[in-house]
Amino acid sequence: MRALLVEKPGQFSVNTVPDPAPGTGEAVIRVDAVGICGTDIHIVEGEFPPTPYPIIPGHEFAGEVVALGPQPVIAKNGSGVRVGDRVAVDPSLFCGRCHYCAIGRGNLCENWGAIGDTVDGAMAEFVKVPAANCYRLPAHLSAAQGALVEPLSCAVHGFDVLPRQLGTHYLIYGAGTMGLLMLQLAIAAGAASVSMVDANPDRLAMARTLGADAATSSADEMDRPQGWEIVIECSGAVGAIEDGLSRVRRGGTYQQFGVAAATARAAISPFRIYNDEITIVGSMAVLHSFGRAVDLMGEGVIDADTVITHDFALDEFGDALRTFRAGTGRKIQLHPRRAAR
Repeated sequence: MRALLVEKPGQFSVNTVPDPAPGTGEAVIRVDAVGICGTDIHIVEGEFPPTPYPIIPGHEFAGEVVALGPQPVIAKNGSGVRVGDRVAVDPSLFCGRCHYCAIGRGNLCENWGAIGDTVDGAMAEFVKVPAANCYRLPAHLSAAQGALVEPLSCAVHGFDVLPRQLGTHYLIYGAGTMGLLMLQLAIAAGAASVSMVDANPDRLAMARTLGADAATSSADEMDRPQGWEIVIECSGAVGAIEDGLSRVRRGGTYQQFGVAAATARAAISPFRIYNDEITIVGSMAVLHSFGRAVDLMGEGVIDADTVITHDFALDEFGDALRTFRAGTGRKIQLHPRRAAR
């Protein structure tokens, strides 16, 4: 099969590699669509420490089951996994043995792994996965929409660790894919208002299209001196983090959702956190949220087609990478079986 192989940090190419064969409890998926996210960029650049090299990246994907190993299993959404099923796949590989897995916090697994991050992933014509991680897609969803389930499942987990109360005012930093997903979930959760901050005018315009009450380049332009009950930071930029922490209403909650560099440091006021009873929460990847993301996508809660803006063939990965880095799109996907244009 053909696959995008990252041989070492900064060096990648499309190569012919052996087709995967399913072992016990495994399935082989023909990949129809796979998304590119910030983690993939960190892997290409050698900035994601768990990643071994060489590796085939890609953890946001959907496709068709083409082979099953021994001991067929029940999929996590309760449906039997069969050849011919169209599925989205939870990339999480929790060990099931450590303290955090034992208490139901597998996303904090001491031996954490993920398809496309620590083992070969879906930027290829085929990928081998645990059959139990497969979720059947509703018939009306396209492969591109199915590949958006994984980032949506991360956003759903983000909401799992936030307080939820009807009539809440939200402020979201970053109007990329994740910020726009959080925007749509906040609206669905009964927000009184959702405001967004981003430096990209096109992304701000899309935020307004998707229902943001305000979308500007600075929270100073918004008339809310008392602050917001919930502030969600989706960019990982230190400046946005520091500004966002200053915008939380007394008694409110700040969520660090965006991924910052491990060495990044932000200045905060410990006194304000104490005096104003500010809650700070993080959100890491997927946890008991993938099936609900499939349901939300299937019910049309998320406008997936507006979020997805670009698609490329495997041979066009360099162009896809440049588009991602330029910030000119939102969700960018690869279609591994399609020829380059």
